[in-house]
Amino acid sequence: MNNLTNDMHEILALATANQRRAHEILAELELREAWQAVGARAEVVGSLRSGLLCRHLDIDLHVYTPAPLRVAGSFAAVARIAEKPGIRRVEYGNLLDEEDCCLEWHAQYADREGRLWQIDMIHMAEDSPWAGYFERVADRISAVLTPETRETILRLKYETPDTEKIPGIAYYRAVLDGGVRSYAVFEAWRKEHPVEGIVSWIP
Repeated sequence: MNNLTNDMHEILALATANQRRAHEILAELELREAWQAVGARAEVVGSLRSGLLCRHLDIDLHVYTPAPLRVAGSFAAVARIAEKPGIRRVEYGNLLDEEDCCLEWHAQYADREGRLWQIDMIHMAEDSPWAGYFERVADRISAVLTPETRETILRLKYETPDTEKIPGIAYYRAVLDGGVRSYAVFEAWRKEHPVEGIVSWIP
């Protein structure tokens, strides 16, 4: 068995373990329940939904409330989450007047191994133009993946230096639409296809 195969087994094992741990954290922190308590519904999006979570430890939730969205209710849900052991930091942004049309929450969580997870919770009204959109994107990506493209995406994520902060959509578009298969080519592709604002691409 060559080194490339060995490396891929390691990458796949890491991705599987981290995705399983992410679902455990969802339950441990009672993230869905905190939002349900204020009349909202939380949906997993991003790499965890598409099965492409790898080395970067993040959990993405989109949260929906019947209009009008109330800032006080959003704070009440996050206050409940902030009380959970392991939550180290919470940041808030009001983007209701921006393209995003949302309230933005970013929490940092230290798990039992001391690893730091980023938990992003994007709170919007159910009539937002973005409601349900990123769920559809993740589900479509998951549907079109082949074993080869999935392994390529996970490998590119694994090879990304810790100093680089690259949106997941850049990997998916590069591999599924651009035919990228190596990190060197991915770097060149990113220069030609910078991620700016909300990316509306879907495979």
